[in-house]
Amino acid sequence: MGRDRDVNASDAPVPTAPRFGRMLGRALTKGCPACGQRRQFKRWVIMADDCSRCGLHFERIEGHWIGAIGINTIVGFGTLALYLVVSMILTFPDFPVTRLMVGGVLVSIIVPTVFYPFSKTVWTAIDVAMRPLAPHEVNWMALDPDHDPAHSSKPHHDEQQRKQQQ
Repeated sequence: MGRDRDVNASDAPVPTAPRFGRMLGRALTKGCPACGQRRQFKRWVIMADDCSRCGLHFERIEGHWIGAIGINTIVGFGTLALYLVVSMILTFPDFPVTRLMVGGVLVSIIVPTVFYPFSKTVWTAIDVAMRPLAPHEVNWMALDPDHDPAHSSKPHHDEQQRKQQQ
């Protein structure tokens, strides 16, 4: 008799992070991948330790930012390669070596500098997708209620409409 009424912790809904596409979209706008809160950077390259809205600690493990450095390197080299290929195709057969070199140096300096903060938020989104958030890592009530109605403190929009129609 008591067995049927026991509440098992595993029966409770487990909070989940938003889908990867949504997290990536938030990250590409320098927002928190979990809740979307903007203004995570104090300066262009100085990121807050925690999200001011949901409390996500961005450096989830020691060495976390190595992934961001990797992403920034890939984007920087990818952009440089694209620049060189397009420049060589457009200037074939007479390559203006000096102009190509100057342009390549500028691309190599500007792109990683501009992309740096985005690489941090993008890497955090990828990390959250690979290693899902633990229940203690964020304030789940602060997350966007539209991403998962089971975790919302308010009724889902469709439920609100049904109640209004009755």
